[in-house]
Amino acid sequence: MKRKDQRVGIFIDIQNLYHSAKNLYHSRVNYKELLKELVDGRPLINAMAYVVKSEATAEAAFFDALKKSGLELRSKELQIFPGGMKKADWDVGMAVDAIRMSDPLDVVILVTGDGDFIPLVEFLKWGKGRTVEVAAFSRSASAKLKEAADEFIDIDKLPRVLLRIRE
Repeated sequence: MKRKDQRVGIFIDIQNLYHSAKNLYHSRVNYKELLKELVDGRPLINAMAYVVKSEATAEAAFFDALKKSGLELRSKELQIFPGGMKKADWDVGMAVDAIRMSDPLDVVILVTGDGDFIPLVEFLKWGKGRTVEVAAFSRSASAKLKEAADEFIDIDKLPRVLLRIRE
C-alpha cells in the first residue's frame, strides 16, 4: 500500500530496460515519465541509473538525456575479452548500492526484470524491513522476481512511458 510519506529510492538497470523496450515494443523509454509514475507523489531520495559505456557515438546524448530526466548515472566500461566475448554487467554494483543507500528509504524500487535480483529483494524486505517494488516489462520479467516483490509494476501499462521508435 503506497503512502505519500514513503521515502523512495529508484535503481534502474538501463541495459535491461533499453533492450526490452527496443526488442519487445520497438520503443524507447521516457525516463522522466517513468520516474514520475514510479515515485507517484512520494518523496524521491535518490534515482540511480546503471549504464555501460561502449564506442557508440549516440551514447553521450543518451546519457545526457538520462541525467536531464533526474537520474544519477553510474557507468562502467564495456569489457571485451580475448576472443571477442563482451561483458556488461551491473548486477553486483546495483545490489550493493541498493543495500548501502537503503537506510533512509521506506521503499526501494528496482527497475529490472532480471531474476538475479531475487536475493536482493529478499534481503531488502526481510533483512532491512524495506518495501520493495519491482518495475519491468511483464513480458520479459522473471516470474519469480515478480512474485518476490511487494508490488510489481508493469511498465508497458504506464501512460506516456513508452515512445515508439520511428523506423
